[in-house]
Amino acid sequence: MSTPGQYQISDHFEEKDSTVLAIYQRLLVETRHFGPVIEQPKKTSIHLVNKSAFAGVVARKSSLLLNIKSAAPIRDARIVHFEQVSSNRFHQEVKLTSPEEIDSSLLGWLKSAYEMSS
Repeated sequence: MSTPGQYQISDHFEEKDSTVLAIYQRLLVETRHFGPVIEQPKKTSIHLVNKSAFAGVVARKSSLLLNIKSAAPIRDARIVHFEQVSSNRFHQEVKLTSPEEIDSSLLGWLKSAYEMSS
């Protein structure tokens, strides 16, 4: 565990299924094909940053919630929640339960978010 106010990536995966860390690691490998990705651990999440955050990750007991930034709503059955945060910004949430769910569609959304965060 880290000291108060200083959060570590590892804190988010304590007492979680090993699959959750495997999903996160695959997510990092894949998004780093777009360019540099900085991990910013927060109290309850990890932000994935280009020049600004393009995605957020929340580790659950047996799944990972991935929040993706976009300029328009993403219409897909995998989106479990979305909100419009400004006139041209949306946040979409996808629940991932295995590394294999990181497919070309998801990577396309993430790439768009990454480019928007440049």
